[in-house]
Amino acid sequence: MSAYGAVISRNRPAAPLASTAWLCKPRASVPTHLTLHHLTLASASMLPGLVPYLHRCFADELERGATYPQEILPGEPYTQAQFETYYFAADVIVGIVGLGDAPDSDGAAVQGGVEEARQGRGWEECVAGVYYVKPNYPGRSSHICNAGFLIPLAQRAKGFGSVLAKSYLHYAPRLGYEASVFNLVYVNNIASVRMWESLGFTKAGLIPRAGRLKKADGSGEEYVDAWVIYKQFETVQQ
Repeated sequence: MSAYGAVISRNRPAAPLASTAWLCKPRASVPTHLTLHHLTLASASMLPGLVPYLHRCFADELERGATYPQEILPGEPYTQAQFETYYFAADVIVGIVGLGDAPDSDGAAVQGGVEEARQGRGWEECVAGVYYVKPNYPGRSSHICNAGFLIPLAQRAKGFGSVLAKSYLHYAPRLGYEASVFNLVYVNNIASVRMWESLGFTKAGLIPRAGRLKKADGSGEEYVDAWVIYKQFETVQQ
């Protein structure tokens, strides 16, 4: 739920967007590519165990208290119902670690869905990351979207975040959006800020003391400023 209440996506395509393949930077022990798949809560729920797995990953991220503003209070679990309402409010793109030959270029269409890409692997092994795409504002400003990215701990430091970020520039316009706003990119998340700037996003403003975040060394909490980051998408042919 946003400050505006429930925000409805009005320009979503009638059918799921095509699955695509995206190259990973060559490095030792890292797969050559990911396949990206468009899901909703209804379609994700048909994949046994996927939504509960993503819920656990997201709850763990909230518990770390360093990237998202939501706070899990002592004795108050973050339920799967809460996760579904927040993360699956509109559209979700899930990245699956690719098997076999790499595509010739980013965004190449691939046949089959998540189960075909999974090839019998457990979710912990094959899910490289995930992100939601939904309106950042209601009604007359619902053409501007927001996204939230999540990389499971076991899949970090493999470059998957940058692959998902590039794919966002492909999927968000095809979901009917004209631009993107990230409301809270905490300034201490230097790698994220640099990545978005490298993809043509600009800093639209700075919010002082925007987050009360846990310190990385576990010594307590601190207030951290946050950037508001914006990009207008290029027009795409549907």
